[in-house]
Amino acid sequence: MEEIEIPQYFICPISLQIMRDPVTTVTGITYDRENIQKWLATATAEDDSCSAVCPVTKQPLPGGSDLTPNHILRRLIQAWCIANAKSGIDRIPTPKYPVQKSVVFKLIRDVKSGDRLLQVNALKKLDELTAEDEKINRKCMAEAGVPKAMVSLILKGFREGKLWGIEEALRILHLTWTPTTENQKMVEDNMDLIRSILWVLNCESENGDSKNHALTFLKNMTEAASSSVMERLDHEFFKQMVNMLRKKTSSQSMIKSALHVLIETSPWGRNRTKMVESGAVLEVIELELSSPDKKTTELIMSLLANLCSCADGRQKLLEHAGGIAMVAKRLLRVSPATDDRALCIMESLARFSATREVVSEMLRVSAVSKLCMVLQADCAGYLKIKAREILRLHTNAWSNSPCIQVYLLTMHPR
Repeated sequence: MEEIEIPQYFICPISLQIMRDPVTTVTGITYDRENIQKWLATATAEDDSCSAVCPVTKQPLPGGSDLTPNHILRRLIQAWCIANAKSGIDRIPTPKYPVQKSVVFKLIRDVKSGDRLLQVNALKKLDELTAEDEKINRKCMAEAGVPKAMVSLILKGFREGKLWGIEEALRILHLTWTPTTENQKMVEDNMDLIRSILWVLNCESENGDSKNHALTFLKNMTEAASSSVMERLDHEFFKQMVNMLRKKTSSQSMIKSALHVLIETSPWGRNRTKMVESGAVLEVIELELSSPDKKTTELIMSLLANLCSCADGRQKLLEHAGGIAMVAKRLLRVSPATDDRALCIMESLARFSATREVVSEMLRVSAVSKLCMVLQADCAGYLKIKAREILRLHTNAWSNSPCIQVYLLTMHPR
């Protein structure tokens, strides 16, 4: 096949490939959009204090420089590709251009207008924009204040008791949320917003995605919430989170978000008590026994370790017939993070809840044997130290077992 000669002005100076979306910089040179954006992003990441330079002219090219679409050149390239299609040249599709902030501002005003038709159309358009040119559009929408507008719409619906527009708002909020300082301030002391999310989770809805988005946003909120908000969470909040773990309709994503929320709120002692009273310990044990994925197991063990730092939490774990056995079984079988949390749970039990029955149970379900295996395993040194300390707590009771006597006598003297 005869080699096709590509016109020189069709080629991007950076990649030396045919431009798919030619744009002209302030220096007058045309590049492919994707390549020049990567060039600008790389230069900014390497040195925030310096501007990038134009690859061709070496003139300053600020990171926020406007990139003007070169429509005439793009049409020429497309026409040339079509003319040479028989020679194996693929047609270049017309690119979708990033949304302008002025357009987003107009849509935000329509959402706030109170006119139902304008609101419907604005929410629909915002939803569409999040799916087009995802990275650039979502960043532009976030900077324009879309998350704040969606939060306002959710709060308004909560106060009026109307679900209209909430599902769309949650989806848009989920896709445009970024942990900026402004967004953090918006949610850190907003107790009404937490109540509104719980209200959405309680509402009957055929769209499971809205509850998924609500839980994801609640996770983002708890990561940013102030101590005063965390301390004011009531029993109903934790009952709702535990209920999300219990529901058969909850997706894996929803379960993980609920676990994240519980972990984020568990450092406060009163919250741990409320979680235990809401049935969190027994529920996560049952969840773990259903063989979830690795990430879910890590979250479950992390939450259990936090809850077992209080007496009520340890008591609930011991009340479950498979509690100790489940923790022992996960040790050395999932991940180093799980091993760390499992050892924390065992240490809490062995140090603070070590009745004769508990000590015997740990031996019977092979928890003690697993601790000995940690000493032999190729794992982090701090895990071995932690396992050895647990074994030393009840060496006299456990060393009489023929299954582990050799380990105990050879690993550390009594």
